[in-house]
Amino acid sequence: MSGTRPAPPAPGPARAPLSVLPLVALCLGQFMVILDVTVVTVAEPALRSGLGAGPAGLQWVVDGYTTVFAGLLLLGGGLGDRFGHRRLWLGGLGVFAAASAACALAPATGALIAARFAQGVGAALLIPASLALLSASYPDRAARARAVGIWGGVACTAAAAGPVVGGVLVEALGWRSVFWLNVPVAAAAVAVTLRHIGPVARRAATTRFDLPGLALGVATLLGLAFGLNEAGTVGWASAPVLGGFAVAVAAAAGFVAVARRRGADAVLPLGLFRRVPFSASALIGVVLNLGFYGLLYLLTLYFQQVRGYSATTAGLALLPCMAMGIASSPLSGRIAARTGPYLPMRLGLAFGTVGFACWLVAGPHTPYWALLPALVCCGIGTPLCMPAATSALMEAAPRDAAGVASAVFNVSRQTGSTVGVALFGTLAAAHLVDGLHAAALVAASLYAAATVTACLMGRRG
Repeated sequence: MSGTRPAPPAPGPARAPLSVLPLVALCLGQFMVILDVTVVTVAEPALRSGLGAGPAGLQWVVDGYTTVFAGLLLLGGGLGDRFGHRRLWLGGLGVFAAASAACALAPATGALIAARFAQGVGAALLIPASLALLSASYPDRAARARAVGIWGGVACTAAAAGPVVGGVLVEALGWRSVFWLNVPVAAAAVAVTLRHIGPVARRAATTRFDLPGLALGVATLLGLAFGLNEAGTVGWASAPVLGGFAVAVAAAAGFVAVARRRGADAVLPLGLFRRVPFSASALIGVVLNLGFYGLLYLLTLYFQQVRGYSATTAGLALLPCMAMGIASSPLSGRIAARTGPYLPMRLGLAFGTVGFACWLVAGPHTPYWALLPALVCCGIGTPLCMPAATSALMEAAPRDAAGVASAVFNVSRQTGSTVGVALFGTLAAAHLVDGLHAAALVAASLYAAATVTACLMGRRG
């Protein structure tokens, strides 16, 4: 008919809505777990005076958590794939809350270290389930990229906020309040999960779980962490240090042999690493946390022991780093949703390289304003790269191995944290400023190499 109006043009593809409440629950757990990596760093003087903890004990309070966390992540991922990620998530929240209460009630250094180990168990159940639930809750690729950006932003914010939150709590309420904080956060995460996150389809268990592989993986990380932690106290050539490294090497060789024999049924199927984006993203995860958390550990000591800042002031001195993380991690998700994950990975690693190199100017009397470029660039770099690297690894993994893939990335990151804190702590054992400079060089070099790797990955990404 002549009077008929032409039909309006079809709308373009709508932007997938981002449901908020599942993300709230997952971010609460993520914040709590990552906060506890760094929140205790400013509490070290209080722990030294309150519990009589020595240097090795203090490093184990920090590193014991991340070591067990890293060592059991593959167990958490595999159990989630087999028995349900929602069930593992809720169980992990309960274990983490109970272990946090045990930390707060610890009467001595040994009891605190044991409770920190238990926190690592809870975290290892939580984090693979968290990322698997996030992937299932946001099946649209663009929505998932934005959700991962927010989720990663929460992690980076928690890491940077740890010294600030810890400093305020330690000075106002004592070091035990640092751990009591986790109990209501875990309760809130449980409540939101029960109402707003449903179960995820799980993989049928056709074989027994790879307990030998798991045990060998844990032994590898414990031996490595023990050797690195003790080296600064008793020397690199001492029998305990060499024994720790020997255990790590032997256990790693056994782990690889078991994984090859079991194939796809191994706790860590080695076939995943034949996918270049997967293996490269996992390697970048190691570098990200080694540099970021290792140097963050030294910076809290630098501001308190070299500059004479209080716990609260030391935390506030790191505030520019936290502020950049809050902004750059969600930005990573938005860029990745438009261009793919590789551009924000390259940008973040380049910023991190510059930021770590800038710490070479740090000295006993360096003006604070001269440290701002280092704080800002480090605050931009790691949070901009981490969510994108997470997305790249998850996209490269088979869908029915989401839990294991999530665990691999988090194992790589927490292994980086363990090695970074132990290695950088050892470098700074004799002279903190010289150790800070050596650590900055190591971190800048590794980030530069990772930048080149990211540039070679996904040339069309």
